[in-house]
Amino acid sequence: MLAEFDLYARAIVARLAWAPAWLVSLIVFAVALFVATAMHRLIVRGLTRLAANKDLFWQSLVSRGDRPSRFAIGIFALSAAAGVAPLSSAQQTLVQHLLLVAFIALLGWLSGIALGIWATLYLRHYQLDVEDNLLARKHTTQMRILQRVAMTMILVITAAAILMTFDQVRQYGVSLLASAGAAGIVVGLALQPLLKNLVAGIQLAITQPIRIDDAVIVENEWGNIEEITATYVVVRLWDWRRMILPLSYFIEHPFQNWTRESSSLIGTVMFYADYTAPVEAMRARLEEIVKASALWDRQVVNMQVTDFKNDTMEIRMLMSASTAGRAFDLRCEVREKMIGWLQREHPAALPRRRAEIEARDGGPQQVDGAGPEPKDRPDGAEKRLQ
Repeated sequence: MLAEFDLYARAIVARLAWAPAWLVSLIVFAVALFVATAMHRLIVRGLTRLAANKDLFWQSLVSRGDRPSRFAIGIFALSAAAGVAPLSSAQQTLVQHLLLVAFIALLGWLSGIALGIWATLYLRHYQLDVEDNLLARKHTTQMRILQRVAMTMILVITAAAILMTFDQVRQYGVSLLASAGAAGIVVGLALQPLLKNLVAGIQLAITQPIRIDDAVIVENEWGNIEEITATYVVVRLWDWRRMILPLSYFIEHPFQNWTRESSSLIGTVMFYADYTAPVEAMRARLEEIVKASALWDRQVVNMQVTDFKNDTMEIRMLMSASTAGRAFDLRCEVREKMIGWLQREHPAALPRRRAEIEARDGGPQQVDGAGPEPKDRPDGAEKRLQ
């Protein structure tokens, strides 16, 4: 096809010998672009028909490769046209240099597309919308961080390769590296936050202290990891706000990860009741509430008296759930149903304050609540709170 185009282009140049060289060159380049566009349409049409019966991946692959393939065919066509166009030596050098820059940009573009296709193929076997998605979140987080770091490196290498094609820029860069050490230090200091986050991103991808959709507590806020970029992390808070944190934050500062190894959590409900509260009956009622709830994962349910206060005893209730959200909802359900049961069945078990009235002519008298009004008390009686 290229040989036929070369012969056709030379025939056009021979017939247009009477025209100015610049006009002939424009006509040759226009014909080259026209032929390249026609070839691209035929190729894409054939590939589209072949991928019509395939799955969505192959269809998206054909559509994703439409523009870079058109760009590539155009570069090769213009390169062939430059060989037959009546250009001067300076013009020929300029066109070839521009085509070289375009070819380097094409390689960077294709590298980015290949990276995206590879990441898509790798993540096809992991689904985030399932109940137990710990493994999927692990691989998705790792792949997304590495993909962004690799894409940054591709852009840097592509830009550096393009700049190296210019003699002036190459010589300036060599002289800058050789003699301007102070400038290099200044640039290094200026790029320190960027480089710091890039290194932190690689470290996060390897060690994975956080993953996509992890439940975390950062800056005293509870939320889920929504997005991990090459330089920052987006945390979706419980009230739909977004907290933006640099990658280095999760390397340098302590934080809580509620789904690091497993999404299951043990929820805690602290209850304060009177000393006369029926502990065994409360334990049985807790088991009834938790076992009847669809939020419980059938693993942990327990109740213990953990401390004594001046007026109340502290009761800790434990119950487990499959996710952090379910654990929170289960804790709220236990609180509501337990307090309602105590109000109906054992109102005396709710926290109370006691008063003791000590009369001068008799022994101490203990009453519950605030006691009688001052005018109803015996003469000389004193109120002492315990």
